[in-house]
Amino acid sequence: MADGVGAVELIGAAKTYGEGATSVKALQPTDLKIERGEFVVILGPSGSGKTTLLNLVGGIDTPTAGHVVVDGQEVGSLDGKDRVMFRRRSVGFIFQFFNLIPTLTALENVELVAELTGGVENGRSADVLSQVGLADRLTHFPSQLSGGEQQRVAIARALVKHPPVLLSDEPTGELDFEMGRLILSLLRKLNRDLDQTVLLVTHNAAIGDMADRVVRLRSGRVVDDTRNANPQAAEEIIW
Repeated sequence: MADGVGAVELIGAAKTYGEGATSVKALQPTDLKIERGEFVVILGPSGSGKTTLLNLVGGIDTPTAGHVVVDGQEVGSLDGKDRVMFRRRSVGFIFQFFNLIPTLTALENVELVAELTGGVENGRSADVLSQVGLADRLTHFPSQLSGGEQQRVAIARALVKHPPVLLSDEPTGELDFEMGRLILSLLRKLNRDLDQTVLLVTHNAAIGDMADRVVRLRSGRVVDDTRNANPQAAEEIIW
């Protein structure tokens, strides 16, 4: 549950791509605070700035103006090396496309991330895969897994780092309806059981019904920020 402690804060954060007449203001100056343990859905159509916002929070990109603070670190002020370390240790990424290494098993895909982040393995990767329901699929390669199973490997890969913030960009986009709801249910469970802060970007308005809070973007601006008094269970969502 959210406890009032900020996990993510944008203070006048903005992003412009290009210069002069060809420049594009992908994100207008934005103020946004997300508390630790919140499950927040970022809604908006294509081109609304939602993925840009997620990339700024994740240190994939840097703001043109303003500040982005994640887990107590001002991300925009980090140099290249420190930003890489920030991404490895402070945020976990789950993308629409699973980005698994095809020549590695499910377990090896997760172990690789554990090794890169410098943590002590000691079976942690297998434990996390078990946590997402893949205890019996450890030695399977991505081509031997269903889309939903591949997405769960991607979630395990993000979780093995113990990140304070989990960033998810259209995680159900490549899945059918039933598998999509299963993944959403898993993310919600991890949010509640591990006090994981989750930012989930989507264009699917129905997914907002399961969130603690829904932030809507349009043309690079926050146009609505609403808390759900009674979030629905992921299993109840229909789209």
